[in-house]
Amino acid sequence: MPKSPPFWLPGVHAGRRPYLLARGRIATAMRAWFESAGFLEVDTAALQVSPGNETHLHAFGTKLIGPDGVPHPVYLRTSPEFACKKLLAAGETRIFDFAKVWRNRERGPLHHPEFTMLEWYRANEPYETLMDDCAALLRAAAQAAETKAFSYRGKTVDPFAAPECITVAEACERFAGIDLLATIDGGQGIPALLAERAVTAGIAIADDDTWGDIFSRILVEKVEPHLGQGRATILCEYPLPQAALARAKTGSDKVAERFELFACGVELGNAFGELTDVAEQRKRFTAAMDEKERIHGERYPLDEDFLEALGSMPPASGIALGFDRLVMLATGAARIDQVVWTPVVDY
Repeated sequence: MPKSPPFWLPGVHAGRRPYLLARGRIATAMRAWFESAGFLEVDTAALQVSPGNETHLHAFGTKLIGPDGVPHPVYLRTSPEFACKKLLAAGETRIFDFAKVWRNRERGPLHHPEFTMLEWYRANEPYETLMDDCAALLRAAAQAAETKAFSYRGKTVDPFAAPECITVAEACERFAGIDLLATIDGGQGIPALLAERAVTAGIAIADDDTWGDIFSRILVEKVEPHLGQGRATILCEYPLPQAALARAKTGSDKVAERFELFACGVELGNAFGELTDVAEQRKRFTAAMDEKERIHGERYPLDEDFLEALGSMPPASGIALGFDRLVMLATGAARIDQVVWTPVVDY
């Protein structure tokens, strides 16, 4: 693939500048919305003991050398989540962070190794409230960009229309003919059952696929292409084996308080009713790192300070939204580097 011309060439910059100016207006509009809703903007540290403990996310590592000359491994964060939750434990109640984050091994039209993650948290408020926040912020972004429609690769969304809300189980049944919840027992996925249903739906699987591998393939191949068309989609009640940092839905051993926001077929946000059970969170992190080591041959440390803080954190809801992707859709940009002021060098 040929390299892109340098962004600093005057002709290249002139073509990108309208997107960048719109980016600034959108950020200003969002800050105004958060302020009106009683949120406090925070600015959390980028260097962390752990970059996050998700199986398929890859971080940038470095060393922090103290005055004694002893080096300690640290990482550029893949999300400000751990830091924001520590602030909730400290007593903050409504916070948001326009955070620079870094993810290695990611480059493409929708992926950039350094990007902006907009995260916000509400203490003592249900995660359904975040759905209303998303709808309001889509409207604010459209107004700031002076557009009536979001677009990407021929798909459009009316940002002023109320998002549709559909559960993951409903989506799998509708678009793949798969009864997803029948393959979950006691909070655990049963790979053989899901594999059988996936094959019937025309999805190729491998002998060593986990339940999560198969589920991800169903989502990518059969479900996501149908989401966020005409209006935004909120895909909610993720299966418990994919809960990540979300708590189980009250009274359920199959689904979690987790939703993702889609527009124009693009994933924009990932929201949780936040898990505060320290033992359960440690168990999930350890399982994810075991899987990471099996697949990728590496693992990241657990942030023990975060786990300690989690025990003091109030019930809360939180969401991470890809700000650059939102700007793309609001401006009609084709690639994420068009809406980033100074893209990382493309090797």
